[in-house]
Amino acid sequence: MPPTTILLASVLKPLDDTRMFGKFGRTLAERPGMQVHVAGRRAPHPPGASTNLHTHELLAGSRLSWQRLAAQWRYWRLLQQVQPQVVVVHAPELLPLTLLWCSQGRERHFIYDVRENYALNILTQQVYPHVLRQLLAKLVRRIETAATRRAAALVLAERSYAEELPFATLNNSVILENKYQPPPNEPASAGPHALPMPPAPLELLYSGTISELNGVFDAIAFTYAFRQVWPTARLTIIGFCQQPEVLRRLQQAVTAAPEALTLLGGDQLVPHREVVRVIQRSHLGLLPYQPHPSTWRCLPTKLFEYAAHGLPMLLPYNALWLAATQAYTAALPCADFAQPNATALAADLRATRFYPHGIPTDVFWASEAAKLWSVVDAIR
Repeated sequence: MPPTTILLASVLKPLDDTRMFGKFGRTLAERPGMQVHVAGRRAPHPPGASTNLHTHELLAGSRLSWQRLAAQWRYWRLLQQVQPQVVVVHAPELLPLTLLWCSQGRERHFIYDVRENYALNILTQQVYPHVLRQLLAKLVRRIETAATRRAAALVLAERSYAEELPFATLNNSVILENKYQPPPNEPASAGPHALPMPPAPLELLYSGTISELNGVFDAIAFTYAFRQVWPTARLTIIGFCQQPEVLRRLQQAVTAAPEALTLLGGDQLVPHREVVRVIQRSHLGLLPYQPHPSTWRCLPTKLFEYAAHGLPMLLPYNALWLAATQAYTAALPCADFAQPNATALAADLRATRFYPHGIPTDVFWASEAAKLWSVVDAIR
């Protein structure tokens, strides 16, 4: 018989995480008789969730707090309480206890959802102290490799991971991309966003994780430069910032230019429905990522979100991203967000007909949902 009780778990991802809750959780809860439990970092229970979709808090503190150790104990107790037949692990730090849990019963299985190249991220990003990076990266890679041998299925969020990760191939894994899953009761978009003409305000958007690597300060520099040719251009920054020094600099910039910059979130997680609302009222999405090995071969989630709402985009010269949007005429390239050729870009924006064939259908989660069900149904 297919499983009927499933637990989706992460320590750092919020309970309303778009992939864990919004995509995996809502998809699995659609089938009658299923009980789906989501465990993660403290966040409000999303409105409109079905009664068979439950949330459980594992972490209330920061990623470097002692509460992160306590989250392991909470996870173990939750496993015993819920008694899931299948666990979908969305974070490598939960793999050891998941392996222990599954070893104690024949009808216990787990799926490992690889959302990031964790070892590479640890080594190349400035999140952890330098002395910890080598040790943590090696430890994570060993845990992932050992766990993959015993997993009922391996899921990859990015196609590139099948080439980068030593334990993953296209033959032993299923790729479930971060395509857009509309929240409950969201009306279908009426059509692509129309760019206004000066002097009407132009609403620019930076959404998602706020960091220097993801280009938040380049987005601000772009806005200042673009206001020279489009004086009513304004930038909304919405998302969460994990780095106190980056947040302090950002808050100072917003305070100094309230007519040009708006910050939503910053020091707190933002519900995804709020992000969607801002996408719906924006005119141009900015993806000013800086080239980096941890992001350059991945398709940003916001690329799917913007395309699903018909929002025109500006992209860096990343061949993968430009190719992904070319068929829809969804984006224009920007060689340097920090020092853009604003006059030429403004002319190109006015001359381009974005999404000439309407909003594309293949950026939505429905195609991935079918693959997820195939993975789960194969477990007996």
